Amino acid sequence: LWRASMIVNMDSVTEIFLKLLFLLCVHRQHMAVTGNKYNCDDQLVSALPQSSFSSSSELSSSHSPGFARLNRREGAGGWSPLVSNKYQWLQIDLGERTEITAVATQGGYGSSDWVTSYLLMFSDSGQNWKQYRQEESIWAFSGNTNADSVVYYKLQHSIKARFLRFVPLDWNPNGRIGMRIEAYGCTYRSEVVGFDGKSCLIYTLNKKLINTVKDVISLKFKTMQSDGILLHREGQNGDHITMELTKGKLSLLINLGDTKTHPPNAQINITLGSLLDDQHWHSVLIEHFNNQVNFTVDKHSHHFHAKGEFSYLDLDYELSFGGIPVPGKSGTLSRRNFHGCFENIYYNGVNIIDLARRH
Repeated sequence: LWRASMIVNMDSVTEIFLKLLFLLCVHRQHMAVTGNKYNCDDQLVSALPQSSFSSSSELSSSHSPGFARLNRREGAGGWSPLVSNKYQWLQIDLGERTEITAVATQGGYGSSDWVTSYLLMFSDSGQNWKQYRQEESIWAFSGNTNADSVVYYKLQHSIKARFLRFVPLDWNPNGRIGMRIEAYGCTYRSEVVGFDGKSCLIYTLNKKLINTVKDVISLKFKTMQSDGILLHREGQNGDHITMELTKGKLSLLINLGDTKTHPPNAQINITLGSLLDDQHWHSVLIEHFNNQVNFTVDKHSHHFHAKGEFSYLDLDYELSFGGIPVPGKSGTLSRRNFHGCFENIYYNGVNIIDLARRH
């Protein structure tokens, strides 16, 4: 059990120091976000070693995947598979989890070999793959119309992954599959913590700094388990707010323990997503402004008016991530702790994992 807490009774010097430290952390976080947003366009492929490239097959040693760098002419001038069909792929290992913001392709140098459309897949492990999606569907990228022109594509949503795989769909009918590629982005910085299904991370809030009007909680999670508690906050009278993974779907439950003083329709249970136990990263955002609540899982959001519930909730000054500290308190919940990984947990701008690591 890790506990990160802030001191409530502090002298003025310590309080000023902690405020300055908090402002510094917020400033650093803002600079990182700004950097990712505007300067995350470094070339990622050109300097990679030969061992970082692999493919489904190769036409010859001079058509190997290591020759697939953009604008290069070594070997036969690019990668070509042994047989041109839709079962071929070209893969790169970026060496670490990276934010990818754009990709570019060419055909084989001085040839009639180019790809006219392709899919893009990504993975953290090189084994469990996910297809790039846009506009709620698998996205087919438009490729090349000749061997040497570069077709650049800025991704609508950046990818965070270590491995990229280009899968040709169509190619020049008068030639074969031929590719040279580049990816653009930057190093992805993150704080990650693992949970074993028996532990939880508790954040004790500073009562002086609690803002009853606004609360923002954001995190990413990855798991192979279909059930588990991601977030829990409980009050003295059975009131609680819980975010729980149930059969691969994520539910946000706002429960008022005293049903005598609150109407039944004051309780809320919102479910979003499906198949979230696929060992890929999924993002979660809970925003509470006055009585307006926004619950977002990946790109899917549910907005609702809380009808006064938050003004009624009598909650403790603790947030529990990954489980419930005292099992059996919260009614019919499964009470199964989370087994998997959390990344970049923020509560009102506070980096919870960083606090746990430093304390």
